[in-house]
Amino acid sequence: PAAAAPVMMAASNDAGAAVAEKTSFDVILKAAGANKLNVVKLVKDLTGLPLTEAKAVVDGAPKSIKEGVSKDEAEALRKQITEAGAEVEVK
Repeated sequence: PAAAAPVMMAASNDAGAAVAEKTSFDVILKAAGANKLNVVKLVKDLTGLPLTEAKAVVDGAPKSIKEGVSKDEAEALRKQITEAGAEVEVK
């Protein structure tokens, strides 16, 4: 029983470290803003969706644009979409 306790502690410490340092992020379009057409085009280019589906994503905001991406990619997407005039959240 004494040998099992340190193993359980180590496992819980690893889980705590994984929660503290998030490695995948979701990029969520909160609002299209004034330049909706530019945002639709950008969403189409970033996601590879057809134009009608990209428009549906923008019209249906808040919607997820990309899920499970790295922090660097999420920040790059956030910057591009914000520059196009939209409101974006990275979770």
